[in-house]
Amino acid sequence: MKIVVLDGYAANPGDLNWDELRTLGECEIYDRTAPEEVLTHAKDAEAILTNKAVITAEHMASLPNLKYIGVIATGYNIIDIAAAKERGIVVTNIPAYSTPSVGQMVFAHILNITQRVQHYADEVRGGQWTRNQDFCYWDTPLIELLGKKIGLIGLGQTGYNTARIAIGFGMKVWAYTSKSRLQLPPEIRKAELDQIFRECDIVSLHCPLTESTRDLVNARRLELMKPNAILINTSRGPLINEQDLADALNNYKIYAAGLDVLSTEPPRADNPLLTARNCYITPHIAWATSAARERLMTILVDNLKAYIGGQIKSDIKKDRNTIGIQNISR
Repeated sequence: MKIVVLDGYAANPGDLNWDELRTLGECEIYDRTAPEEVLTHAKDAEAILTNKAVITAEHMASLPNLKYIGVIATGYNIIDIAAAKERGIVVTNIPAYSTPSVGQMVFAHILNITQRVQHYADEVRGGQWTRNQDFCYWDTPLIELLGKKIGLIGLGQTGYNTARIAIGFGMKVWAYTSKSRLQLPPEIRKAELDQIFRECDIVSLHCPLTESTRDLVNARRLELMKPNAILINTSRGPLINEQDLADALNNYKIYAAGLDVLSTEPPRADNPLLTARNCYITPHIAWATSAARERLMTILVDNLKAYIGGQIKSDIKKDRNTIGIQNISR
């Protein structure tokens, strides 16, 4: 079997290895694949493994040997799922490998905004504390999380993990989810989408990107938020209308945003969020801890082994309703 990894560098820049994958067949591993290179790199492949390289219906039609697409990630919006189903191509993803790491990043952003650790570390390094008359000083609001309401949009595994961390901080957890109240633990309150934007102190996105969730955070919903509210996105960039968010931040409609994802990655230099007030952006690294990437590599190989053995795991076409969110109207 010919196996092609189209863009393996992000998941494995060299600190891990592909040895176990190589035992499963003839492997070609590319660091990156441009859109115009997909057909050349994937020629004669039975199995394609891709992180962010898009696989379209046209690609599938031009790859007659293709039987398996393994997404090296949880999100699968890079694959034309309908076309794969029509052609009988198995598509798998890697759910839950980064759940602990993403929850950690959610609170890294929250704590950065509420405690401003980097700001004060820079101030001390610049000599501000040594010049101060008092034993301490602060020039930004310092915010305690105890009793604050956090609203989670989507309550799959990452949402649940984030909820557990929030409960540990003594926060009140609300969730917009397709799960019934009876399916939720007593510490999590089911709420409507606009209610979360209107009443929560922090809103954190944990839903997949679909046509109904694209631009979920838009000018109308940002207008609902409190002026001291915080928005967190570690899910998918296009969930947010970026110009609307930049306007809301710059016009003091909301207090701050912590983002690990943007609509285009890497971002264009003119992305309005790069210069927006109180907008803190990390370069899509919530998933990228060493532990998470090791789990990803293990599950990636296990998925392919299962396909070879006729027992398919993590089949997207059969298991698309695991994220606990319903269709969203704008």
